[in-house]
Amino acid sequence: MTTILIVDDEYLIADILSFALEDEGYLTVTASSGQRALTILDREKPQLIITDYMMPGMNGIELAEAVRGRETFGDIPIMLMSGAQGYLGKERPDLFVEVFDKPFDIQAVLTRVRGLLGTGAR
Repeated sequence: MTTILIVDDEYLIADILSFALEDEGYLTVTASSGQRALTILDREKPQLIITDYMMPGMNGIELAEAVRGRETFGDIPIMLMSGAQGYLGKERPDLFVEVFDKPFDIQAVLTRVRGLLGTGAR
């Protein structure tokens, strides 16, 4: 099954994304911080990461740089979601395949995920 790692310290947003993606047939794993995400990364080996920008300890760009620094995950697609700092992600196409501004359109997110991973994991 295709696994997606969702990294966001706002549980409501993580849950909304998780439920929507699971309805599409994907397996989701959530982390509330970048550091926790790096631990989960090695264990779960996701095919896609969706991360927030503002999080405790490590922001979304720092997380993406850490992921890119790992040989096994250098090519994993990473999507950034941000309220006010989306422009920072758009300046880093080397890190992010897509940047969504919050509040985001869940259908647009699902469409992009399907485009990256295929039309659902069912």
